[in-house]
Amino acid sequence: MAFEGLSEKLQETFKRLRNHGRVKESDLKEVMREVRLALLEADVNFKVARDFIASVTEKALGARVTESLTPAQEIIRLIREGLTELMGPEVAGIKLENQPPTIIMLCGLQGSGKTTHAAKLAGYYRRQKRRPLLVACDIYRPAAIDQLRVVGSRVNVPVFEMGKENPVTIAAKAVLHARDYGHDIVILDTAGRLHIDEELMEELENIKAKVTPHEILLVVDAMTGQDAVNVAKSFDEILGISGVIMTKLDGDTRGGAALSVRAVTGKPIKFAGTGEKLDALEPFYPDRMASRILGMGDVLTLIDKAQENIDQKEAEKLAKKLEKNKFDLEDLVDQMRQMRKMGSLESILSMLPGVGGKISSEEALEGERSLRQMEAIIGSMTKAERRRPDIINPGRKRRVAAGSGTRVEDVNRLLKQFRDMQKMMKMMQRPGKKRRPGIPGLPF
Repeated sequence: MAFEGLSEKLQETFKRLRNHGRVKESDLKEVMREVRLALLEADVNFKVARDFIASVTEKALGARVTESLTPAQEIIRLIREGLTELMGPEVAGIKLENQPPTIIMLCGLQGSGKTTHAAKLAGYYRRQKRRPLLVACDIYRPAAIDQLRVVGSRVNVPVFEMGKENPVTIAAKAVLHARDYGHDIVILDTAGRLHIDEELMEELENIKAKVTPHEILLVVDAMTGQDAVNVAKSFDEILGISGVIMTKLDGDTRGGAALSVRAVTGKPIKFAGTGEKLDALEPFYPDRMASRILGMGDVLTLIDKAQENIDQKEAEKLAKKLEKNKFDLEDLVDQMRQMRKMGSLESILSMLPGVGGKISSEEALEGERSLRQMEAIIGSMTKAERRRPDIINPGRKRRVAAGSGTRVEDVNRLLKQFRDMQKMMKMMQRPGKKRRPGIPGLPF
């Protein structure tokens, strides 16, 4: 999980800080020293870490403590604001042109995930009812065009390609094609190299000169740490990038590249790749990411995911069933599948306030296994058993256990959990008891 190491160390530091009723200057210096070490261990650029600590320390020494906050909370607030400023401070999305098409050129080194993220970006706009067009400008890497065709078909976005024609010509003709056929976004998947070279940069400069892209986004791999920052700096100096797509942010426990890239290049992170699936791309919100790093959760992103992935009509049907206490095992397994669309259990838990950083990857994986086991058990039941679990006698339990590859004890545990859930729902529906508002699109 992104920033896992940094998050754990900062939370441990803040835990000690909260034990102080009054924070002295010596305490502040000790805390800032620990925060600086945590940033460096997370592979944050040395100069960025130094300047960040100096800025937060200066603000903390001159700050008046807000009435509603303790001195310790005030320091945490300043660190959160500092992290947001470091990565943002505002959301830097892509401004779509009034006169389409908006031309987005993706560039980067080989292996950064450029082709996959071209499709992810196209899919992101497709879900927003836009009409993107993917363009195959990488004529050098074996099977690059075929790969783009495959991922393009999976997100239901057409691919413009002209085989081994000159990439500059391909880009120019793709823009004309987009205008003729009503595509409002053109995404150019350009060639990469194993390292930055003159030939690569010259080709990219020629494409830029020919089609004048509105956005030049550099795709960088978060797991390469400071190398990602150096690559961003080099591309920006030669090409003038407008922003960054940070890939594999879900796999980098350090996250130093994400914290350093804007401070070093002055260019924002616009999107973050958060998984292998083609819908695992989200706009980069600096303030939300700062909250996640500090273990404060990210409920807004969780709501966004719920609204995007959960069928609203189905959610309304379920709400009515809950009100009448007619929730059954078929509804439970449907909800589990809907939740899976939102991402891994670990990523969902990391967005809940007070939970992020406290659940280890191993515990999250164990939770995923339990959910899969529950789904297998319910899947081995008949329709009647799913709708009326009370008819499941010992003989039926043995059959369900054998069919799902589990034990009778596992079936018993699931049925008990379901009964407990029903009791809790009855209590929530008692006269005079108001249901606590939950997350839109989810039954909690």
